[in-house]
Formats: sequence, C-alpha cells, structure tokens
Amino acid sequence: MADKPLLQTLRGEITATPPIWFMRQAGRYLPEYRAVRSEAGSFLDLCYAPDKAAEVTLQPIRRFHFDAAILFADILLVPQALGQDLSFVENEGPRLDPVQSREDILRLSEDLDLSRLGRVYETVSRVKEGLPPGVALIGFCGAPWTVATYMVSGGKDRLPALLWARRDPEGFGLLVDRLVAASIDYLSGQIVAGAEVVQIFDSWAGELPPDLFAAFCVAPMRAITAAVKERHPGVPVIAFARGAGTRTASTLSIGADGLGLDTGEDPRVVRQLVGPRIALQGNLDPLALLVGGTALDRAVDAVCDAMEGSPYVFNLGHGIRPDTPPDNVARAIARVRNREP
Repeated sequence: MADKPLLQTLRGEITATPPIWFMRQAGRYLPEYRAVRSEAGSFLDLCYAPDKAAEVTLQPIRRFHFDAAILFADILLVPQALGQDLSFVENEGPRLDPVQSREDILRLSEDLDLSRLGRVYETVSRVKEGLPPGVALIGFCGAPWTVATYMVSGGKDRLPALLWARRDPEGFGLLVDRLVAASIDYLSGQIVAGAEVVQIFDSWAGELPPDLFAAFCVAPMRAITAAVKERHPGVPVIAFARGAGTRTASTLSIGADGLGLDTGEDPRVVRQLVGPRIALQGNLDPLALLVGGTALDRAVDAVCDAMEGSPYVFNLGHGIRPDTPPDNVARAIARVRNREP
C-alpha cells in the first residue's frame, strides 16, 4: 500500500503535492452534516453516537477527498469525562459547572469516564474501517490551557482562568496537571482505537502573557507530547498554539512533529525560526475561503508560495466558518493540487 501523504510530511519528507485537510472540515457548512445533526438530537448526542459521529467524520472525505480525516468530537468531552457537568446551548455554546477552587479540582474524577469516551473510541474504529487507502486518521484533544478556560468560567470567558493563573499559579497548575494526565489517556485511547496522528489544539494560547505562556501553554503540551510518544512510538503529534505569534519558536520545545500556524503568522518567518525539518501546517485565512473566487485563489497561492520547499500541510489558520460555501472548499483544494511543480 502506498504511504499516506500526511504521515510522510510529518516525518519531514516533501511530497509532490502537500497533504490537505481543514480544521472543522466536518461541520455545519455541509448540508449532509446538517441532516445527520438534526437526526441526532443534541450536539452531545451526536458526539456520543458512534455511527453518526463516524458518518460526519467521513462526509468531507467522500465529498472533497481530503488527505486526512479528523475525528468528530469536542474538546470539552474530557472535562465531562472527569465529572464536570456539560451542556451546549443553541446559538450560545458550552455551559459547564465552574471549577473555581482547589476543592473543586479535588472533586473531579481521577479517571476518565469510559462509559462516555468508550463511544468516542468506537467512533475512531468505525472511521478507520471506512477510510480510503492513503487517507490518514487524526485524533485530537484540547490543550490544558484552552480546556481550563472553559472549565473555570463555565463558558467562553477566558478572564476567570487568566485571573486564577495570575493570582494562584500553583493552584491553577493543579487543574492543568489534571488535564495533562487526562489528555494523555484520552489521546492514547484514540491511538489504540486507530488514530494515526494526534493534534493538540490550544485555541486560546494567544491570550496568555509571555510569563504564563511557557508554564501553561508550552509545558503542558510538551508533557502530553512526550508521554504520547513514549506510549506510542512512531505516532506523530501536531501542536497548534493559536495566537502564539512571535512566540511560535518557543513552541518548538513541545517536541511535536508538526506546528500549526494561525492566519496571522508568516510561514517564511516561522520556517527561519524553526529550521527545515519540522512540518508546518496552515494557514489559509478562513475568510478567504468564505469569500471564494479570485481572492481565494490569491490567498491559496500565497500560502503555497510561502510554504513550499519544506514539509508542510495545507490547512486553515482556524476552523471553517459555518457559512462557507462547499464549492469554495473544492476550489481551494483543486488550486493546491493543480499547481505546477
């Protein structure tokens, strides 16, 4: 069987055409996703229904022939598996019972609830069985800092976590440590079930000031990466610290095989900082994908021009917007794959 382009790239190889997948490639912009979502009931019902979650994971592979599928799930399944109440309110987002003290941390479970996450692992297995040859399967988790922001505020507000991290870094560190251990186990479960690559999403890394960035972004992701590599040698890890900006070079110490870049980063500058071997991933502007047309063509070309010559994965700088026309996704993929070598 031919090797999978994503795995080749994450080993530091340069492929004839860069592998392509998009963050949130399974989602509301696809009519077929919306149909399954309406059948499932709630968002969490969809996440925990292996047949439906596997179906929506595979939908963009069938439609666009991406080089990788990424598990359909949510980063907040981990705190729920630790015993924190979680719900999703339509048009508002997640609601959790806030964790705001050391006592609250101690009330969290020591172990993940496999009655819930076992269904996620089953989804991974089903997706693996349904993938075409050459398509890799990506598992994922949220980085401890980003997950903690939701756990502490009970929603989308990052300020409570920032205040706790500033006021009592040792106490906040207990929550981060609990999430590091849980994330290692969660990713390991996905790999055992069939994931070939894992990505750690730190969507709110850019909110951290420099003195907290090393402690609560880089160090936790480094610990997760090291443990995953020790348990599962040969399984590559991608780290995505959104908003890292000039601190992207410091994320090299995470030890990941690939670094995700957000829309605001210049791949040429990052490449000079991190060297030629590590794979970079990104960083098409999701708004260019939304707009489409020649503006999209120019944006795709700019990313490819900045990335080519070293190993890279063509992706977005953040997730696909729900109002993105699917035809624009197809256009972007064709533009990348039809470029002259």
